[in-house]
Amino acid sequence: MIRILLADDQKLVRAGFRSILEDEADLDVVGEVSDGAEAVAACRELRPDIVLMDIRMPGTDGLEAARRIAADERLADVRVVILTTFDLDDYVYGALRAGAAGFLVKDTEPEELIHAVRVAARGDALISPSVTRRLIAEFAGRVKAPEPGPRLNALTEREAEVMRLVAAGLTNDEIAARLVLSPATAKTHVSRIMTKLGVRDRAQLVVLAYESGMVRPGWLAP
Repeated sequence: MIRILLADDQKLVRAGFRSILEDEADLDVVGEVSDGAEAVAACRELRPDIVLMDIRMPGTDGLEAARRIAADERLADVRVVILTTFDLDDYVYGALRAGAAGFLVKDTEPEELIHAVRVAARGDALISPSVTRRLIAEFAGRVKAPEPGPRLNALTEREAEVMRLVAAGLTNDEIAARLVLSPATAKTHVSRIMTKLGVRDRAQLVVLAYESGMVRPGWLAP
């Protein structure tokens, strides 16, 4: 059972999401809150697997709430999925840097919402990889010129190759096919890379790949 917390200041939006999600046997909405501070407190109390978090809320917004959740070691297993009205939004890149697992636009189709929650819960891929990749490419280009981080020196040549493909938005299965590996081996590589670099999920891995200069805005895997 995947436990979900809804964080949105609009009651009708929360009701709509709850109705969609609770029709699924493996999804359970364990709570609803209307601002970011309440979301952080509810995470500590309820320990959801996923938080669907509106980025703009009165008081503590979704960006700050995502940052607080990511910084709390007790909430290491909580995945924040940011909800936004626009698929390219300045705040969303900041949210990924702050520790969010990915993002969804609010008018996403119900089946896409359900799929996204399941994907985020297993930590297997970014939400909407093509859109997330486009957003990161757009806003990573606005930061100052990156300097290669010393942490990247810990990666083997194969691990660096895998990290570039993760940054391109490829899933583990797609990476396995590209590099002629088994999916289990690709997953092991990704897990080992995250451990070596001290990042909590694939979204953070993508951000690090761009900000370290390993890949550049607009770069796509060949």
